Amino acid sequence: MSRYYPVALDLRNRPCLVVGGGSVAEAKVEGLLDAGARVTVVSPTLSERLASWAIAGRITHRQREYDSSDLDGQQLVFSATDSRDVTQTVAADARLRGLWMNAADDPVYCDFLLPSVLRRGRLVVAVSTGGASPALAGRVRRDLESRLAPEYAELVELAAEVRAELRAESRRPGGEVWRDALDGELIMLLADGKRDEAKALLLDRLGATA
Repeated sequence: MSRYYPVALDLRNRPCLVVGGGSVAEAKVEGLLDAGARVTVVSPTLSERLASWAIAGRITHRQREYDSSDLDGQQLVFSATDSRDVTQTVAADARLRGLWMNAADDPVYCDFLLPSVLRRGRLVVAVSTGGASPALAGRVRRDLESRLAPEYAELVELAAEVRAELRAESRRPGGEVWRDALDGELIMLLADGKRDEAKALLLDRLGATA
């Protein structure tokens, strides 16, 4: 059983290759674009949405079958094709070059896995079963959606704001103090539109004043 090391990657302006032009490839490309990556797609055909992104210049499209030269200059590689032979070839080529590879629904050829992701602004919760059951990871993510209110996005920004202000004053409350300070009461105040009250309460709990 493989043990995976969870990590969040900064892919801004990083070159990434996606092999495939269907709905699965589209999902991979969408995530990469959201992360600011520079995406090249290799496929004889593209889904309507991928084609629109190519026309708009958001992705580079190579309208042909995969070739090992497509790996030149890439940093991450994604195989999103229904051909296992193609996936096997891409994986072998990528590993020869020391490139990180992900194959859709085929963990055997994966050097990294894509978790099921829940986002609340800058708060990101990633759920993975290590490739054992992507469906279960998706179910857990959906269960978490009901527990993490949309106001968590605003709480992240509030915490960042207060943290920056305290650091500017050379005040650094410990991690345990922060953990005790950030609770559901703040979420309820934010849900009621009482941001100033939430900030004052947070500062008080951290031993500071507004």
